[in-house]
Amino acid sequence: MQIDLNADVGEGLGPWKMGEDEALFEVISSANIACGFHAGDPLIMAQTLRMAKAKGIDVGAHVGFPDRQGFGRRVMQIDTVELAAMVVYQLGALSGLAQAAGCRMTHMSFHGALGNMAAADPALADPLLEAVARFDPQLTISSSSSRAIEDAAAQHGLVVATSFLADRAYDDQGLLVPRKLPNSVIKDQQAVLERVRQLLTTGTVTTYSGTVVPAKARSILVHGDTPGAVSLARTIRNEIEARGGRIVPISVQRNTGFNRS
Repeated sequence: MQIDLNADVGEGLGPWKMGEDEALFEVISSANIACGFHAGDPLIMAQTLRMAKAKGIDVGAHVGFPDRQGFGRRVMQIDTVELAAMVVYQLGALSGLAQAAGCRMTHMSFHGALGNMAAADPALADPLLEAVARFDPQLTISSSSSRAIEDAAAQHGLVVATSFLADRAYDDQGLLVPRKLPNSVIKDQQAVLERVRQLLTTGTVTTYSGTVVPAKARSILVHGDTPGAVSLARTIRNEIEARGGRIVPISVQRNTGFNRS
């Protein structure tokens, strides 16, 4: 069994630090780096890229709404053409800094409200994925389960690596439950670990309503801004390795999903 363990990182701003990125880099295999819109800035992006390169960690662009005050988690009504340009702008910023740091951007993901909207709306997912494909068709799309994103990626020749968000509740359609609902963010580490075990052993997830639905994933995501993220990531890694699994970034995985043989 090969599985990627990734985290959202680089989410500080100027002198303000968010999360424990250096400690996370001792545990994860890939990093989703904020690109200056919902969080991050050029210096933080460059420093995060250098740390990732030193640890041999894959790097990807974590693209969000221009909403620093709301950390990219507020819905914004932006014309689709303008929003697609914003996506490319953020991809270009991280790609340029990655090139200067001597590493390659391997993937991208949508952050927060933008990700939730694209996951639920094919009419939004399609132009955004088209913009990604125009920028770099070799980028892997790291996304929570979403038929809209998967269909749009296939339409534009992009590969999707579905990521399981270990600390977030899912609805019966496999989409993330809105954060405004109680217990939409799962803070109990033991409860998160049980969800990971269920995914690894049965390929399923229990939804917010209590329904058990299939779940496919090549990656497990930990939110870097969540309190206790480092401990949680280490616990998940230990669980995977105790089952004989290996932590391997998406870019070098040989299999297309979990291998339970």
